[in-house]
Amino acid sequence: MKALLSGNEALARGAYEAGVRVAAAYPGTPSTEILEALRTYEGVHAEWTPNEKVALEVSSGASLAGARAMAVMKHVGVNVAADPLMTAAYIGVKGGLVLISADDPGMFSSQNEQDNRHYARLAKIPMLEPSDCQEAKDFAKAAFEMSEAFDTPVMIRTTTRLSHTRGPVSLEPRKEGPVGLGFDKNPEKYVMIPGHARRRHPVVEERLVRLAQASETSPFNEIQWGSRERGFIASGVAYSHVKEVFPEDSVLKLGMSHPLPNGLIKTFFQEVKEVYVVEELDPIVQEQIQAMGLHPKGKGILPLVGEYTPELLSECLLGQPAPQERTLMPRPPVLCPGCGHRAAFYVLGRLKLTVTGDIGCYTLAASRPLQAMDTCACMGAGIGHAHGISKALGDAVQGQVVATIGDSTFFHSGITGLLNMGYNGGRFTVIVMDNSTTAMTGHQDHPGTGRTARGNPAPAVDIARLAQSIGIEHVKVADPYDLEGFRSVVKEALAHPGPSVVVARRRCALLDRASWKMPLTVDASECTGCGVCLDLGCPAMMKTGETAEIHQGLCTGCSVCAQVCPAGAIS
Repeated sequence: MKALLSGNEALARGAYEAGVRVAAAYPGTPSTEILEALRTYEGVHAEWTPNEKVALEVSSGASLAGARAMAVMKHVGVNVAADPLMTAAYIGVKGGLVLISADDPGMFSSQNEQDNRHYARLAKIPMLEPSDCQEAKDFAKAAFEMSEAFDTPVMIRTTTRLSHTRGPVSLEPRKEGPVGLGFDKNPEKYVMIPGHARRRHPVVEERLVRLAQASETSPFNEIQWGSRERGFIASGVAYSHVKEVFPEDSVLKLGMSHPLPNGLIKTFFQEVKEVYVVEELDPIVQEQIQAMGLHPKGKGILPLVGEYTPELLSECLLGQPAPQERTLMPRPPVLCPGCGHRAAFYVLGRLKLTVTGDIGCYTLAASRPLQAMDTCACMGAGIGHAHGISKALGDAVQGQVVATIGDSTFFHSGITGLLNMGYNGGRFTVIVMDNSTTAMTGHQDHPGTGRTARGNPAPAVDIARLAQSIGIEHVKVADPYDLEGFRSVVKEALAHPGPSVVVARRRCALLDRASWKMPLTVDASECTGCGVCLDLGCPAMMKTGETAEIHQGLCTGCSVCAQVCPAGAIS
């Protein structure tokens, strides 16, 4: 039986068929749909965790109890999980342990485009790279078997193109893993104090040698002979692009890209006159081959940045100009109509504050017309940035620095920043943009929503009470729809001589459609055309001729535009 699945759904299906019992993830494009698919399968405990580090630790613990387990995250999430990952490589597994990293070449929804194949090399664990949806399912199943056979976590790397591509996938029944459930005390293997870790490191190195030998004969690595005049070495989606553009040439397909099959590579070079390595982002394979004394072509001809396409390969390697892209009307990302974040950042912008930001919907406030965010680096960094600025500049910026962070991001990695702020006496204000969901990735639940990944009831953490419990004395909750009220609360917090927190609480407008009111209208006879309402950046606001107009199909009736209109023309 076959089904049309996305790459993410195929990975979930493969894990299910392999008998995975525990899966944990933090949502992040392009990986989110993997756990959303897994939670629909019976026999799988699937949960959203506060961050990726916790997801991997939960999965590793389940593995040590004999369960096949999976941790899922986008590429930057592996940075968060890197600490337990490096030691998990020493501890090994009991039930198979698989980590999926969904990379994002081209940065369609990310703050960088790092190449997570580096992590497999750094942790000295195997890396599998499926090139289509069927392989995504097959590789997920095989990864659990490899994990148990070699006593190691296994990484699977996908990219955005595969994660969201749909293709036919053969379905098979679920099979339970061969390892029995139960935790066996084994402190020399599971407790990584220095004395134990020193004995485990040689085991990791010896395992890497055996993995390299297995890579030589792995069915995932395959030479597909064609013309001996030109050949390609490629993995993942890049392999599919190569086959499309160069169907007559020889290809060494690397489904297992770490450790490399050096013998297979040498055989390929002996037979093929001119060899290209086609790999998105970093020249990881190319440099390892060069270290073997071989001389492939690749980077320098092909770009170091961005997503590869068949058209790009054709242009770079054949000199054939890529077809012109269809001209589309530019549509910059904007905050949704009725979004409470817009009102909050409008106030912050008018107060002319230094605003450090974070990762989420609200990052869009950095763009025109709001332009109300001054820094953004990674999840949770906004609070640390504000603390650093306030400590560096002292009284000169007292009452002028605000850190903004969403509720999901706060639970992900903002809590530790807030702890530091209280502990070290940060003199700035943290504003938690609480819209009661993880909106950016599609409304996933988190520890503050009161629901689990399956929608079951759960304790809901109150952010204001949490802030008070860790020693922040000045904590207020305000509705950003009430511009004057919110402005007053923020100014009061800024005037507080110690650390302060404001919870800007307004449920995501897309989740709370029942609260939408009748669309507002502009009285053209009263409108002066000043454009202040357009400064909100609401998609429902537009200017027709000399006056403003409100799109009746988009307006949620939030009334924020009416509050900023100096002529009182909106009602």
